[in-house]
Amino acid sequence: MVNKKYLLLAGVCSVLAAHPALAQESQNAAATWGSRDMTYRGQSYDALDSNFYTGKKKMTQYRQYMNHQTPFLPKPNNQWEVGVNFGLSNVFGDVTSKTPFTAKKGTDAMGFGITVRKSLGYFLSLRAQYIHARATGFNYRTSLANEQPWSTYYPQNQLIYRNYRTNIDELSLQMVGALNNIRFHKAKNSLSLYGFLGGGMMIYDPRINALDANGNPYNFSGITGYTTGMTWANRKQTNKDLKNLFDDSYESTPGRESRSGKNNKNIIPVATVGMGAQFRLGKVVSLQLEEKLTFSFVDKLDGQEQQYNGSLSPDKDVWNYFSLGLNFNLGNKHKNVAPLWWVNPLDHAYSELSDPRHMRLPEATLADSDGDGVADQFDKCPGTPAGVAVDSHGCPMDTDGDGVPDYKDKQLITPTECQPVDADGVGKCPCPDGCGTAAPACGTIGAGSLNFSGSSSKISGGMQAQLANLAAQMSANPNCKVVIIGAGNSSKVQQQRSWDRVNAVIEYMSEKHGIDRNRFIFQYGAAGNQEAVLYRSANSGEEGPSNVAPPFPNLRRN
Repeated sequence: MVNKKYLLLAGVCSVLAAHPALAQESQNAAATWGSRDMTYRGQSYDALDSNFYTGKKKMTQYRQYMNHQTPFLPKPNNQWEVGVNFGLSNVFGDVTSKTPFTAKKGTDAMGFGITVRKSLGYFLSLRAQYIHARATGFNYRTSLANEQPWSTYYPQNQLIYRNYRTNIDELSLQMVGALNNIRFHKAKNSLSLYGFLGGGMMIYDPRINALDANGNPYNFSGITGYTTGMTWANRKQTNKDLKNLFDDSYESTPGRESRSGKNNKNIIPVATVGMGAQFRLGKVVSLQLEEKLTFSFVDKLDGQEQQYNGSLSPDKDVWNYFSLGLNFNLGNKHKNVAPLWWVNPLDHAYSELSDPRHMRLPEATLADSDGDGVADQFDKCPGTPAGVAVDSHGCPMDTDGDGVPDYKDKQLITPTECQPVDADGVGKCPCPDGCGTAAPACGTIGAGSLNFSGSSSKISGGMQAQLANLAAQMSANPNCKVVIIGAGNSSKVQQQRSWDRVNAVIEYMSEKHGIDRNRFIFQYGAAGNQEAVLYRSANSGEEGPSNVAPPFPNLRRN
């Protein structure tokens, strides 16, 4: 039967034994975790990387999220965990259990096991566990030999010392709950606390050491306190005497209970409960400390079936397994994140708040009083008339550099030797035939930058004014081509976003201003500011495609 004070004592001892190791390992893990774990902007993984999502359902949700059709990302693929452990084994029952230090043989109170665990979510996971162990013990108080199997070897009412050794094999399936992986003020955990509850099957084989090496019942008369009664003062000596007396035969069987099994091995259903702590030692290795109780619902794990007043005791035996183990994460790290009990589910949300890559942000509003596409704070020529082409400084274009803007210049191309010019832009030399209508060189098409915000590919009002000026310049230079360059190449998402923005600019110029698409050279994925699209006139002889296939069409945004 279960003695409650033993349960309490075992719990206190477990806490005291675990505390120093917890403190030391937690410090070590915290010191090395940040330097060992590859992160993306403080996250455990790049949540926008499609490699972490497989399967039709997940990819559908991922595309919906990338297209702002749902606010929730799918659950990422995560690694399996496989663990090995060894520990102390004892039974809370009718006979006092022994530790490896007090048992006849240290291995008689130990066991080992393996576990396989898979996350179902950030909180729950499913774990299969197999344990092979042996528990042993003997009482330092005497009992009467009136019950089986002792009554077979000893006279009625003779004083004996009960003992046992039990081999245990347990296979169970457990639901495990992580208790602390949601972090509000820290990116990652180096310590995972968990509790579990489950059930399974146990095979146990209890044995009794009732006979000495010669096959005769033990003579207990020389044991300290046998006739005078055991006292607290002589308990230590009593245990020592018994340890020296008993051999290692355990030859007697208490008989099989009315359960499934054969050859004295009993097969019974069991329930398991426990809690533990894991310490992250690296990206794939963790140290585990765990306390587990198994409820057997029988009273014979220790080979004794206690009776009181002719009836069996209602108390049932409980098996305890306190273990230390190592766990290993298995799975391609480029396609699977760590098991989710190590991942902070707030990672992506906090990253977006700190450095948005996916959130839709309102466009920055900069005043542009004259509507020329250059904000007032950068406009060196405020008050430019509507529709007049300007350069990147907001000043009217002056193709021949004679100081008279093109929209006022009656001699658009005035040779340098004929300058200075009059107020109408006419030089002092006679104008050669066609000099006022000659097409400017392609270098006269101004270069510029279009700055997009967030993840958008939409042409804003400010961009429209800039592109109107570019369209006017291209119309005035019908034989010139323009290179459209998109930046951003550090990830698949950035490359696709760069392609989308270049394509949006070319389509706008073609559809809105009627500029032939073949007059553009399509370039994307360049180094530089990922929010910018640059344009410039093509160099002499420079060629390139006006349209290219999208690099990652599954990541295309609306």
